[in-house]
Amino acid sequence: MPKGTNQKLKLYYLSQIMTEKTDDEHMITMPEIQKALEAYGVTADRKSLYDDLEALKVLGIEIIGEKVGRNYYYHVGAKKFEIAELKLLVDAIQSSKFITEKKSNELIKKLTSMASRYEAEQLRRQVFVQGRVKTMNESIYYYVDDVHRAIAENRQIRFEYMQWNTDKRMEPHREEPYQVSPWALSWDDENYYLIAYDEEAGYIKHFRVDKMKNIRVLDEKRVGRDRFREFNLAQYSKMNFSMFGGESKRVRLAFRNDLVGVMLDRFGRDIPVHPAAQPGWSETFTEVAMSAQFLGWIFALGDNVRILGPAEVVEEFREVLKQVGTMYK
Repeated sequence: MPKGTNQKLKLYYLSQIMTEKTDDEHMITMPEIQKALEAYGVTADRKSLYDDLEALKVLGIEIIGEKVGRNYYYHVGAKKFEIAELKLLVDAIQSSKFITEKKSNELIKKLTSMASRYEAEQLRRQVFVQGRVKTMNESIYYYVDDVHRAIAENRQIRFEYMQWNTDKRMEPHREEPYQVSPWALSWDDENYYLIAYDEEAGYIKHFRVDKMKNIRVLDEKRVGRDRFREFNLAQYSKMNFSMFGGESKRVRLAFRNDLVGVMLDRFGRDIPVHPAAQPGWSETFTEVAMSAQFLGWIFALGDNVRILGPAEVVEEFREVLKQVGTMYK
């Protein structure tokens, strides 16, 4: 049999054919494999293909052969990602406002290349999330990479921190750039946040990565290791509503029993829950960072929840309600 023009790429093309054309529900015969290879300019006899299929197994691509009727069929078995896992990743990408529409399409295209053509059709689906606004900052992926590199290399970073103005343009939050020691990245409320130690201020701060600009990885080593040695990122994120920080307070709340799921979703399953004096109500207490976002969350729950203490938090909430009330007289 005369050799084709792309014989050196035979094993590569064979892996592509088996991955794209087969799965647990779709199989091909040896003649079909040979015909598919010929489309790539590769010729192969049966004996060499048996050896090549075995080589694919060594490379981590499981090839299963089984007899159906009079014919013998081949297909790829276990893959790096099951179709259900790929669907989950696609849904997460499409529904995330952190990822731009352009980058979403690029990532999904890469994911579909890991599935057969039949499975890829199942991945080309649109996930609709009400009110979803995709970010417009394409540079955020590189900023995240810069922060990861600084953390891995134990170095500080310097950057401008931006804010929106009334002309809907981004402008620097202050004249001087920030210089901090990055220690972690957190995903909260569908945004990436840098958790860092600000040596000048003397405490831990967080910054939204999509509002950071002109990041520079410095030669200076990170500081604040002692502050982060016992730092609980999960607790920090839970305590800071949508990452709007404030003074930490231990707040006692009463709520209707049918809101227990809301409390557990917000504060975690470790919070104590016990019956309140009022029938049909329960109580809990938890650490929160006092902010307008926390009080707004309480307000949104209406008469289904009540702040019981401490007294200064109750008074602060009364003052907020009073001030809002004067705006509608």
